[in-house]
Amino acid sequence: MSEISADDTAALNFALGATDLPPLAAAAGAPRLLLVDDEPRLLSSLCELLKDGAYQLVTAACGAAAIEELSKMQFDLVLLDLRLPDLSGHEIMDFIKTRGIDAKVIVLSGDSGIDAAIGALKRGAYDYLRKPYSREELLNTVDNALRQRRLESENRSIAWRLECSEKLYRYLVDSSPDIIYTIDQEGRFTFVNDRIEQLLGFGRDDLIGKHYSALIHDEDLERARYVFNERRVGERASRNVELRLKSANDKDQERTFENALMTISFNSMGMYSLGEEVSKREFFGTYGVARDITDRKRAEELISYQAYHDILTDLPNRILFMDRLGLAVIQAKRNESDLAIMFVDLDRFKLVNDTLGHVKGDELLQQLAGRLKECLRRGDTLARLGGDEFTAVLPELRDRQDAEIIADKFLESLRRPFTLDGDEVYVSASIGIAVYPADGESIDELLRHADMAMYHVKAQGKNGHAFYDCSMRDASHQKIVLEQSLRRALDQNELEIYYQPQVDARSGGVVGAEALMRWNHPDRGLLAAGDFLPFAEENGLMIPISDWMLATLCRDLAQCNAAGGDPIRLSLNISPHYLDRRDFFDKMRRVLQHYGISPSQIEAEITENICIRNPQHAIEQLNKLCQLGVSIAIDDFGTGYSSLSYLHRFPVHTIKIDQSFVKQIHSASGHFPVVLAIISIARGLGLKLIAEGVETATQALYLEQSGCTIMQGYFYHQPLPRHKFIELLREKQAISA
Repeated sequence: MSEISADDTAALNFALGATDLPPLAAAAGAPRLLLVDDEPRLLSSLCELLKDGAYQLVTAACGAAAIEELSKMQFDLVLLDLRLPDLSGHEIMDFIKTRGIDAKVIVLSGDSGIDAAIGALKRGAYDYLRKPYSREELLNTVDNALRQRRLESENRSIAWRLECSEKLYRYLVDSSPDIIYTIDQEGRFTFVNDRIEQLLGFGRDDLIGKHYSALIHDEDLERARYVFNERRVGERASRNVELRLKSANDKDQERTFENALMTISFNSMGMYSLGEEVSKREFFGTYGVARDITDRKRAEELISYQAYHDILTDLPNRILFMDRLGLAVIQAKRNESDLAIMFVDLDRFKLVNDTLGHVKGDELLQQLAGRLKECLRRGDTLARLGGDEFTAVLPELRDRQDAEIIADKFLESLRRPFTLDGDEVYVSASIGIAVYPADGESIDELLRHADMAMYHVKAQGKNGHAFYDCSMRDASHQKIVLEQSLRRALDQNELEIYYQPQVDARSGGVVGAEALMRWNHPDRGLLAAGDFLPFAEENGLMIPISDWMLATLCRDLAQCNAAGGDPIRLSLNISPHYLDRRDFFDKMRRVLQHYGISPSQIEAEITENICIRNPQHAIEQLNKLCQLGVSIAIDDFGTGYSSLSYLHRFPVHTIKIDQSFVKQIHSASGHFPVVLAIISIARGLGLKLIAEGVETATQALYLEQSGCTIMQGYFYHQPLPRHKFIELLREKQAISA
């Protein structure tokens, strides 16, 4: 942008509405007149003559007073007597001229000499009236002087506005971000603004008189002919025509294509001479505006790329994957060939995210995407659908073995550890494969069947691949039916709690029981918890089921208390999802209060895995339960991610020996170190101990001799429905009585 002077800045500010008119413009309101005369009677008479003229009158009785008033305010007209006691009228007029005061002067003088009049007129007096003068003569002279002043002020204002408009136009044209140009009938430049030098490196003088083709890329010359020979005006004129221009700025790589080309959007219209009849107007050139859209084109290309690619891995995203899959299916149908779709889902990615954080998880996905891409053939497509899910399209298969080979390559590439800031991380994948047309002829079928195959691998232990077959569809259908039935089971009271008694081996008395879920399925009969609770975990049903179980257990415990005898403790398994909820403690407290149950009669069983999901949150929730009076037991101790530090950090009261360790006991005189170690830990920490899955007298004897006296299992009792469990309590009470 070129520098502008202070005057130009003022003119631009005025043109943009930032300032008022220039100082020479007439002031608004009634004209202000200064009356100067040393004769009080004449001065009073003069005021009387002018009082009806709607003027602002100010008087001065001497030259010094007149100069003082002129210095203080702006006057439109000065009525001046030449003979004053201190200064002459000529001196006052000299003061007005020297100071550049914008005021008309009418001299009122009794001097009949010609020299006085000539001196006044030379000093710029508007008129010279000799005393005595008539009233009409004075008023006409004053009126004419003020009218002329107004005309001069308006002319100055118009001239000022024109000057500002010209400067504004010149400034806007030279400062425009666009190239503004005119060309004559023969296509030669007649005007171009300074922007062309900034964009293309050509000076204005280099182009004036040159043909426009000197700037146009050769491939765009035909299209340029319509722009640079435009004769239409208005809405029919050329709009947004993109051309590539040659550039002298070879070093400006960012703003050029092929080192010396720039894409420009052109708008142009014809220019015609003025004439009364449109048909007789002569075409004399084209006016145009060219805008640099290089950056916009690059941004559009980037946006278009990002719309179809995953930003993290730079792989095709779901949109581009579906497009390529659709094309591949069409091609396979035309060529009567096979293609395969793979669903690749990582097996341990969530653990990486939870332990190392999402930043490391993103880095892992980037490294993994690079490895998988190396396993593909030319023409295959690998895409990321989101999270840790990837898909692949393998067109032109010779047979299924081609897809199996690539799946094996995928799994083999994942066996090597990934290095994340010094940490070695291992992940595996479950891969489902569907083949066209055997496994489906539509895109939806192929995707659904590949997904089923992937979940089949998950269910079989993960870290492998499988082709789709019809049995998977039947299994998926059964899962859906089971889920739908489970949702209805809550509403139709099909769920029930069975209680497995916990027995003191020394006395034979029932000291408690573990609550176990059962489902009275209308078609499949009585289902154990393992047959349906995993589906509840997957489908978000554990929260309502846990709510039901807690309320039912407290209701049953109230009936047990009503049967008489010593109070017993009932334990229930707490789902990790249920413990994670912030309202878990409040629900527990409300249900206990509702049924009048003492918190000491409830024991919450948790697994060791809860301790590693969110340890701090788990500690907070369990501490609240302990403060309420509920005791805590660790179920299946020794089978999860055991850590003795958890026994110190968590408020644990009871350890339950898992039945997998109890089953190993086959001799009362044998040595079973895991069982003995768990018993020693409980004894050393002062914790209660319960053995699960006790099925033989040998197991019961060994456990009792080793120091574990509370047991549950089929050797003592099977899980019992509520009414039978209450009958058992009554029988035990009668025996003890």
